[in-house]
Amino acid sequence: MAKNLTRRDEDYSKWYNELVVKADMAENSGVRGCMVIKPYGFAIWEKMQAELDRMFKETGHQNAYFPLFIPKSYFSKEASHVDGFAKECAVVTHYRLKNDENGNGIVVDPEAKLEEELIVRPTSETIIWDTYRKWIQSYRDLPILVNQWANVVRWEMRTRLFLRTAEFLWQEGHTAHATEKEAIAEAEQMMHVYADFAENFMAVPVIKGLKTESERFAGALETYCIEALMQDGKALQAGTSHFLGQNFAKAFDVKYATKEGGQEYVWATSWGVSTRLMGALIMTHSDDNGLVLPPKLAPQQVVIVPIYRNDEQLEAISEVAKELQTQLRDKGIRVKYDDRDTQKPGWKFNQYELQGVPVRIAIGPKDLEKGTVELARRDTLEKQFVKREEVVAVVEGLMTEIQDNLYKKAVGYRAEHTTTVETYEEFKKVLNEKGGFVAAHWDGTAKTEEQVKNETKATIRCIPIDSDNEAGSCMVTGKPSKRRVLFAKAY
Repeated sequence: MAKNLTRRDEDYSKWYNELVVKADMAENSGVRGCMVIKPYGFAIWEKMQAELDRMFKETGHQNAYFPLFIPKSYFSKEASHVDGFAKECAVVTHYRLKNDENGNGIVVDPEAKLEEELIVRPTSETIIWDTYRKWIQSYRDLPILVNQWANVVRWEMRTRLFLRTAEFLWQEGHTAHATEKEAIAEAEQMMHVYADFAENFMAVPVIKGLKTESERFAGALETYCIEALMQDGKALQAGTSHFLGQNFAKAFDVKYATKEGGQEYVWATSWGVSTRLMGALIMTHSDDNGLVLPPKLAPQQVVIVPIYRNDEQLEAISEVAKELQTQLRDKGIRVKYDDRDTQKPGWKFNQYELQGVPVRIAIGPKDLEKGTVELARRDTLEKQFVKREEVVAVVEGLMTEIQDNLYKKAVGYRAEHTTTVETYEEFKKVLNEKGGFVAAHWDGTAKTEEQVKNETKATIRCIPIDSDNEAGSCMVTGKPSKRRVLFAKAY
């Protein structure tokens, strides 16, 4: 199986697109801007989904489901929200087709026009807060901690598999609280949950921070985010959590009776991550040979490939391989024994390298004689011969070692590509020659932020929450600045 991937240093974008398709993760569909997530890609997403779902439930959240269609009138109730999504909305206007009397095939029946047009869900705040009005009467009904796994539609014109498609999969949490303090704590908590998942499962280091006012979610008072750095020096927003204040409660008249008998508007949050995380996973770890997966999210953590010339050899190898498979599975390791006779071992090695399987075990007749197996790790491409009785312990150790190695490597890349600058000229030079995160002073104005964006295509990715205040002067205007912010070109 020839990989023939474009090298990352030749054309990073082309490398990415080829890898997604050749690793059998996803492909473009017959619907412009929409993708088909293939079984292997979906298996990785399912691993992500399962871990995130567990983490949400451990923090007290429950899953629910709300309609795909949202009455257009709901959107008009929160002005900044509709402004934020208006250009991306897909709208349903009719509910029936018919055969054209003039022989032009199937056409929309003009008599089947909806009384009110429906928006295909770009996000669910409006439909959910209309629902919460019925659920919330008293302080006893709060908090509501709900998450939804769903698909959403945002009519993107320029698309790329996983990173930006017209329809994508995601989760969206929507919570309701009695106090401002509780809602802010919830929004912050979910940012930390996302960071925990990204770093400990995806092996992707992230910066936790706040978005500037112009970069906030439409309708939010504060947006918390996690930002990751890809191998091409561009940033990727990997997850966001929003403190919505009382905006949606006021828009949909969601009040609760307090313990003292008064009436108060509810406080809200929303938070979400999407299949964009698949893009982050690919672009953080993968190499010119294909996908590199952290063991915690790999559909198969180990693959065993037999090397044989005849049925007798295969039978002897299979006995050892299946025993190993059982022993590894007993340790909770996901193992595939690939004894297909339709492909040669070399083809299989190529395929599993391309698909990023963390550990490959090869067993041939000579290995049977010596009581060894050949073990190859995907992250470093190193091979070693291991005694059969030591294989399980070695592989167990490699699961942790590979996971940690991928994280450390990504942290090292980020450290090398995070630059502190003082002047605007230095800033532009670093962006053009090196890329990555650039820490610089900013005067806090939208005007300066917009100027930098227009002149360099870099945006403020976040105001880091873990960095100390440091008085200085804005690199553009020279005006006073309380702290540095992180700029980068981004996806």
